[in-house]
Amino acid sequence: MKVSMWYNNGDIRLEETPTPEPDAHEILAKVIACGVCGSDVVEWYRLPRAPLVQGHEIGAEIVTVGGLVKGYAPGDRIFVAPKIPCMECATCKAGHHPQCTQVTGRLPGGFAEYVLIPKDLVEKGIYRLPDSVSFEAATFIEPLACVLRAQRLADLRSGQTVMVLGSGMSGILNIRAAKSNGCRVIATDVSKTRLKYALESGADVVLDASEGISEKAEVVIVTTSALPALEQAWKAVMPGGAVVLFAVPGPDKTVTVPVNDFWRQEIRILTSYYCGPDDLERSLSLIENGTIAVEDLVTHRFPLEKAGLAFRLMLASDDSMKILIRP
Repeated sequence: MKVSMWYNNGDIRLEETPTPEPDAHEILAKVIACGVCGSDVVEWYRLPRAPLVQGHEIGAEIVTVGGLVKGYAPGDRIFVAPKIPCMECATCKAGHHPQCTQVTGRLPGGFAEYVLIPKDLVEKGIYRLPDSVSFEAATFIEPLACVLRAQRLADLRSGQTVMVLGSGMSGILNIRAAKSNGCRVIATDVSKTRLKYALESGADVVLDASEGISEKAEVVIVTTSALPALEQAWKAVMPGGAVVLFAVPGPDKTVTVPVNDFWRQEIRILTSYYCGPDDLERSLSLIENGTIAVEDLVTHRFPLEKAGLAFRLMLASDDSMKILIRP
């Protein structure tokens, strides 16, 4: 089968590997669509495991089912979680599912013609796609689930003012999720194109981040790794509020936090990484019932052999929103 092998953002190769054969407990699925995530292009995060086949936001169709697998059949339309928590360790029981210490099964990269779904994910990580959820819509299940978790951790409530710093893909999903929760939303970016997306997604106020920000919010969600956004977040959060780091600068960057001011104002700094099973289920439900629209955000589709072009577009253009690989 063909796979897109990532060595770095400037070296992505179309390669041939044997098509895997599932054992009795596994499933082989054909990838129909796979989203390019913002984390896929973060080299400091991905390089330690290179070369690798990336892609964790998939809509797929089952091709072959292992002999001992029950409840699934060829032709079933599915989404598969990239990884699953054990639900038994102390970390899971405390609600920190993304930090589970016992994760074993992981989804092989979705930038490939097929993926072999390991036993752990077959048992706990497969979500059937309702008829109303397309393969392309399925690529939003995981990123939207991550957004829902971040806003849940921030204790986001109806009537609050939320500021979303950065109106790329993650920012737009944060805007739409906050609006669905009855919040007033302020969105920022340096790109006029992305601010247009923010406005069309329901943002009540859009601000050019390059011109400075004077607005205040109870919850500030940082969805960009740009250092100036963090400085703006520190100034924008209201007393008693929270700053959510949905994205972070690279480890080589120095971040200064005004802890003395935050101490007096009882401001929380939260981090949110990945999502849990409940978040995935809620995400799928919101997409299924149309509460949060997602398919209109797809701007580009590429075959496997043009994955390198997809990554370059992701890195260099503000005209793209959701980029999909269609193997």
